[in-house]
Amino acid sequence: MAYWLFKSEPGAWSWDDQVKTGKAGQEWDGVRNHLAKKQMQAMKVGDLGFFYHSVNEKQIVGIVKVIAEAHPDSTDGTGTWYCVDIAAVKPLKTPVTLDMVKSTPELSEMALVKNSRLSVQPVTEAEWERVCAMGGVKA
Repeated sequence: MAYWLFKSEPGAWSWDDQVKTGKAGQEWDGVRNHLAKKQMQAMKVGDLGFFYHSVNEKQIVGIVKVIAEAHPDSTDGTGTWYCVDIAAVKPLKTPVTLDMVKSTPELSEMALVKNSRLSVQPVTEAEWERVCAMGGVKA
């Protein structure tokens, strides 16, 4: 299993929006970055990810699961871009802010710190376990 982080502006698509899709989940569409596309093409059904509210909140608020592997993004008429489908698993008991991540030495190499603009990011197993512990959930 691999771990990921999915960033979204809560005004455009929030954790609550994701939860409302239920087990059917939702395409993680609209991503227009080649590295993020490659990340999604590497994802497998069952992989887990953090759901991150960007912009004003800047915090990890929940855990999602990949429920469909990479396929053409339905919002892209060119056939260039791909997406995965994700479903909400559970919220973090305590949101983990970007400041908390940055101030945790074990997370200093996390993509969220090193390449914060990337909308889909890999997360190592050690990072996953640490953030889960900080958020009050079992890894």
